[in-house]
Amino acid sequence: MVTTTYQVQGMTCGHCVSAVSAEVGAVAGVSDVQVDLATGRVTVTSDSPLDTSTVRSAVDEAGYDLVGE
Repeated sequence: MVTTTYQVQGMTCGHCVSAVSAEVGAVAGVSDVQVDLATGRVTVTSDSPLDTSTVRSAVDEAGYDLVGE
């Protein structure tokens, strides 16, 4: 298992957390997604390292921005 933390910009409420969790959680190999609304940190547990562009696409699909990388 691999745990990676990403920084997501634009989340302001519980709905934001749900949207990001659902989209990132749908990425192949992802087993858990924890979102900290206060800090914007999204911690993803997956079977193997994820391609950042794949995570970025999922966050974009939810309507938010992955910061960095």
